Amino acid sequence: MLESCRNAQERWGGVHQLIDRWLGERRELVQAYTDLTRASQAPTVNGEALENFCELLLDYVSAGHFEVYEQLTSEARAFNDSRGLELAQQIYPRIQAITEVALTFNDHCDNGDCRDSVSLVAELNSLGQLLHERFELEDCLIEVLHNAHQEQAEAL
Repeated sequence: MLESCRNAQERWGGVHQLIDRWLGERRELVQAYTDLTRASQAPTVNGEALENFCELLLDYVSAGHFEVYEQLTSEARAFNDSRGLELAQQIYPRIQAITEVALTFNDHCDNGDCRDSVSLVAELNSLGQLLHERFELEDCLIEVLHNAHQEQAEAL
């Protein structure tokens, strides 16, 4: 998962400051996830790492929904990119569903319900798989929208 984050940043780094920052946040989130899941102690014992992961998770999904996706669809509209807008309409519902799982996980931990380390490890594993899927969907959006728009902008 960390390698795919590096690849995404190499492909799109510098294209747009907002996306650069967001991809950096993604890398931090993945690193926090990796640190949390590789910890020798159960995640509940390592409460500070779990809290840090949850904060990064909320920041990342919020930036996606309230900044990056908005920017991508605005660009698609500005370039009259019906293909990009159609792709966004197909992908956003799945991204939203994964966001709901992430928010539920955070709420679960905020309520102090992360005491059972066995269920927490299972939840983290499931969340990790969903985040990986989300990153791939987001990468698809970035690639389709930015590559198409960059070529159009250069042609002008």
